[in-house]
Parts: sequence; structure tokens; C-alpha cells
Amino acid sequence: MLIDIRKAPFDPLREIEHYQSGFSSHGKFGATASFIGTMRDYNEGEKVHSMTLEYYPGMTEKQLRKICEASCQRWTLIDVLLLHRVGKITIGEPIVLVSVWTAHRGDAFDACRFIMEDLKSTAPFWKKETMDDGERWVESNTSGYSN
Repeated sequence: MLIDIRKAPFDPLREIEHYQSGFSSHGKFGATASFIGTMRDYNEGEKVHSMTLEYYPGMTEKQLRKICEASCQRWTLIDVLLLHRVGKITIGEPIVLVSVWTAHRGDAFDACRFIMEDLKSTAPFWKKETMDDGERWVESNTSGYSN
């Protein structure tokens, strides 16, 4: 399991490939499910130019580990990769990567979604958006579905 908070941009597909290349468990997993969250150019009906993402060092990593460990207890997972950006993020840049490796697709899909949804609702991250008329702190995360 790898959980990492990064200040620099990353390429999610290269990260998955690199992480998976170090597996000693080739042939054991039959499914990989991944979620890549990227910075979009709008929120709450307004144009957004960039975002600054802050976190609480130590506490945030602990919560992310707790989330991943809970998923390992609930589903049969072979491995988990979770990367999250902090700092200034611009439109189109990846913010978060969640990848899980399992023997079967059901566990992979369910665990990946669980990790992402729990992260969005419990991990201590704070977002400040930059717009045409200034900046604002985001008070709550959006739903995982379109309205």
C-alpha cells in the first residue's frame, strides 16, 4: 500500500504503471480499478481559474491510511495506491489518484469507490478557489453525481 501527498503535478497513468511494475504478485490480481480526479474550470455555477489545496500534515495521512485499511478489511484487496495533490492546482491537472488491485472486478470497483467517497467526506483537506472576482474557501464537497 502506498499513500502519498504531493506538492508537484503527477501523471496518474505513469504512476499506476510504475507502482504495478514493482509487484511481486503478478498473476494474482485479475482486476484493477482506478479513479483519477482532475481540476475542473467551474464550481457552484462559477468559473474557477485555479485552486489551492491545503492539508493538515500527519493528520491527513493518518486519515487516508485509515480509509485504505478499512477498505482492505471490507474487500479482498491485493494492493492500494492513493496519491493526492496539495498546493496550487490549475485547470486539468490531476488532484487525486485511487487505484486498487484485486482478484475480481466487484471488489475492485466497490473498494475504489469507497476509498474515494470516504476521502471526500472525512479527509482533512481545504480548498480555496481563485475566480475572476477573487478567492473563496469551499465549504463542502460536491456530490459524486451530476445534479
